[in-house]
Amino acid sequence: MKKLLLSTAVLALVAACGPTGTEDTQTDTTAQAQTGQAEIGEWGFDLAGMNRDVVPGNDFYQYANGTWLETTEIPADRSNFGMFTELALEAEVHVQEIITELAARDAEPGTIEQQVGDLYGSWMDTATIEERGLAPAQSYLDGIAAAETHADINALFATIHHQSPFGVGIIPDPADTTRYTVFVGQGGLGLPDRDYYLEEDNARYRDAYRDYIAEIFSLAGIEGGEEKAAVILALETRLAEVHWTQADSRDIQKIYNPMPLDQLDTLAPQFDFPTGMAELGLDGVATYLVAQPSAIEGSGAIFEETPVAAWKDYMTFHFLRSNAGQLPAAFDQATFNMYGRTLNGTEEQRPRDRRGVNLVGGQLGEAVGQVYVDRHFPPSHKQAMEDLVANLTAAFEGRLQSLEWMDEETRANALTKLSTFEPRIGYPDEWQDYSDLEIRPDDIFGNVMRINAFNWNEQVEDLAGPVDRGEWPYPPQTVNASYNPLMNQITFPAGILQPPFFDPNADAAVNYGGIGAVIGHEIGHGFDDQGRRFDENGAIRDWWTAETNARFEERADRLGAQYDTYSPVEGRFVNGDFTMGENIGDLGGVQMAYTAYHRHLDACCDGEAPVIDGLTGDQRFFLAWAQVWRRLYREDNLIARLTTDPHSPSQYRTNGVVRNLDAWYEAFGVSEEHDLYLPPEERVSIW
Repeated sequence: MKKLLLSTAVLALVAACGPTGTEDTQTDTTAQAQTGQAEIGEWGFDLAGMNRDVVPGNDFYQYANGTWLETTEIPADRSNFGMFTELALEAEVHVQEIITELAARDAEPGTIEQQVGDLYGSWMDTATIEERGLAPAQSYLDGIAAAETHADINALFATIHHQSPFGVGIIPDPADTTRYTVFVGQGGLGLPDRDYYLEEDNARYRDAYRDYIAEIFSLAGIEGGEEKAAVILALETRLAEVHWTQADSRDIQKIYNPMPLDQLDTLAPQFDFPTGMAELGLDGVATYLVAQPSAIEGSGAIFEETPVAAWKDYMTFHFLRSNAGQLPAAFDQATFNMYGRTLNGTEEQRPRDRRGVNLVGGQLGEAVGQVYVDRHFPPSHKQAMEDLVANLTAAFEGRLQSLEWMDEETRANALTKLSTFEPRIGYPDEWQDYSDLEIRPDDIFGNVMRINAFNWNEQVEDLAGPVDRGEWPYPPQTVNASYNPLMNQITFPAGILQPPFFDPNADAAVNYGGIGAVIGHEIGHGFDDQGRRFDENGAIRDWWTAETNARFEERADRLGAQYDTYSPVEGRFVNGDFTMGENIGDLGGVQMAYTAYHRHLDACCDGEAPVIDGLTGDQRFFLAWAQVWRRLYREDNLIARLTTDPHSPSQYRTNGVVRNLDAWYEAFGVSEEHDLYLPPEERVSIW
């Protein structure tokens, strides 16, 4: 089976750290005084990127970003482009410098320098890749070709290299987050989601996918590619028909289905789970967390009904597809044409050296990350972030204490959960040890296979022990942030703690409207429609009274109904249920950050912010939030995101939030005559 190499981030929404404090003990040193020049503009905001001809109450996103949106072009090798992309490209340059320096050293075998240099060098050695052709993959292809029975196919599923109708991974047990359990979920599709197979509007993507499958067989010198492609597409369509929707698959009350191995085997006996789990080292677990039981059951029936020959073609195609980057250029280009150009509208593939940087930075991420942190994340940044997180946490604590719709019993539980949030900023306390990983200078295919095995074996070893709370879901150079409900941790890697999100020399309003609102967003995930189902220990527990639960759901339903009306592509709409957690995170995050910003002003400036460039402090705060989310999309990428991304498109992460906030109306003089206006009784406030 193609394993889900899951860490504790399986159910996570990445975030930052911050202890709870009181009004008396919390301090905030962030941006109290500017000690140098802000990197963007004079005070952290791109004034030239605004379009002041747009009335902010009609389209605040365009008002804040319109000139930038009008004058910026998406690079040919990108499906979308925005502030996240710019920051990621900057981090990429820094990582490339590190990789180049490490690779140039005369390194001893087994050292980080040798591993980094040889992994990058083997990726860039396209002459050897072309010369070897399919030879590195041949033993795996021969293994597929030798299968004669469904039992043989199951044996291939029970490896880490092959695609299957389900995936498995190792996560903390939601019933007891001090120990690990095994997660089992639906899988097996080559297109991004079930809707690509089932919706009529997506017929052109299915046609292109069928042609791509046939092309892969042709490149591999296997006859009958068109017939095989038709069979594979039909097989995957059947699997899609039993798959759960994205919205259902993020509903913890629906996907939390623990069962012992014999019950899992009864659910889908065709897969012979006892034998497969034993082969993977995943037997002996008390319960397995089965996310979509009916999909697993339905896939088992499809597996039995489908001839072995079809499964062999299916597995051959997916093995070649998933390893195309390590195969001759024709495989790589064909795969880009499908997944980059057709599905996302990207015009050109990224240069191979940059893709190699991302390969090394991902697979040996913490090796590179140690150097990145030393060079680009000074201790002062970490301290400033800790102060920001502390102030955001205190602001949310105050909001919780005064929420009128929450009863005292639920409020006490919420405050307890907030008090136990674990903040993680910049980088892990302990770095990954790669000493057991073998990397060869002329074997990119083998290197990737060994990295996959290394990562999987590390997870299997973890299964027998207590949960490692120090493990990070990504290396420190990553431009992202997340909340993990199973650990009750908020994590901010060093990569995102750069302008426009965070700049110690920027105006305080910019830092609070940027990284402050992102911090609030991640804290808010602990209390969104799914995160609120977990308690302070990360265990699934209903700590809500029925009355307060009903009040929360009424507010969430009204917010979801707003987002259901947003349509960035004609005929396609945001799914308010699927994006609910992120929308609650955005709305609550800005509310928390706004409260924290005014706490900061009370502490430093008698509650008053200066007017800068004709803009009040509140105006600068909301503009900073809008600047963070400026982004351009290619239409195919936007369609893909509407289908598979739980985040709303950027214009709604701006306009959809501010139109619910009274402070925004006051800051920009928004009234009934403006397009974004909502009557006070229709504005949603949750946190």
